[in-house]
Amino acid sequence: METENMIFNPLTSKRWPDFEKLFGKNGACGGCWCMWFRLTRAEFEKQKGAGNKRAMKRIVNSGEVPGILAYVRDEPVGWCSVAPRETFSLLQRSRILKPIDDQPVWSIVCFFVAKPFRRKGVTVKLLEAAIDYVRKQSGKIVEGYAVEPKKDSVPDIFVYQGLAAAYRKAGFVEVLRRSPTRPIMRYFIR
Repeated sequence: METENMIFNPLTSKRWPDFEKLFGKNGACGGCWCMWFRLTRAEFEKQKGAGNKRAMKRIVNSGEVPGILAYVRDEPVGWCSVAPRETFSLLQRSRILKPIDDQPVWSIVCFFVAKPFRRKGVTVKLLEAAIDYVRKQSGKIVEGYAVEPKKDSVPDIFVYQGLAAAYRKAGFVEVLRRSPTRPIMRYFIR
């Protein structure tokens, strides 16, 4: 399978063109450019599209790494947003995803996989790459906000935070569930 030889790289300014290519003219989904978790709803709506793209580019150009890109034969095929929890203001405001304790965690808030590579295990591989990246940054806990739908089949647009099954395959365990379909998953780095 093509995904067996996948490589992963942090998103840096050098790799910005790959991020643009993967996200396409629509910014992955509706002009998001992976800014949903970083802004208030009003800010997000105000700068949807080009404004969100510029905001993400500023983050990348500042030297901050907002996530990891997956590649197959030098082509970007997947994205995982991973950063320290405090980076994502929406997590602080959410009653379902609010902090569960005072442990410093790295949060995974979003995935985007190119259509030809969906349903081929790319999310699991991105989760494993995120764990490896956090380990290299001396992080100890990786936290994800999975989706566990009540139906067997859900449109991809509704599972951008990753399915609970993928997190389990990558070694995450459920630590809390404030909503029937939204388990909070953690991976503890030893």
